[in-house]
Amino acid sequence: MEYEDELKRLENIEKLRGMIDKIKTCMLTTYDTHQEFHSRPMGTAQVDVEGNIWFFTNEFSPKVAEISLENKVSLTYADTSNHVYIAVNGTAYVVDDREKMKELWNPYVEIFFPDGIDDPALSLLRIDTESAEYWDGSASKIALIFKMIKAAVTGKKYEAGDHEKVDL
Repeated sequence: MEYEDELKRLENIEKLRGMIDKIKTCMLTTYDTHQEFHSRPMGTAQVDVEGNIWFFTNEFSPKVAEISLENKVSLTYADTSNHVYIAVNGTAYVVDDREKMKELWNPYVEIFFPDGIDDPALSLLRIDTESAEYWDGSASKIALIFKMIKAAVTGKKYEAGDHEKVDL
């Protein structure tokens, strides 16, 4: 049974990796010092094989201060044109690993950190994913219209696409 559970976990990670790689940008939500939720857009650097999600960040940013007080976070990805939505819950860690930074570095990051890898404020943010939920209605428009018509004719509830909650 453990083997089957691990295989399912790896399949879930690969599904999420593929979906997130297509969307890239999410809203990272933290809990701020005023006991309110605070969200901001973040560009995903990587979803690794363990399901951890990596971002570049400024070590002195408000999000890092918030994470130092409460490191439970939420990520929300949305591709409205393809009807794909992902909600991720996890634990955030600030990581100072120059080798990992070199591995993940790309020209887009340089826009925010023109001093490159040597920028003293440059850090990584790793989200250890605990659970995720996704809605994937990316089937062709014809297939979606067919499902709507079928629901109307049969009187059954319209199901737009795949929806699953997964623990990682």
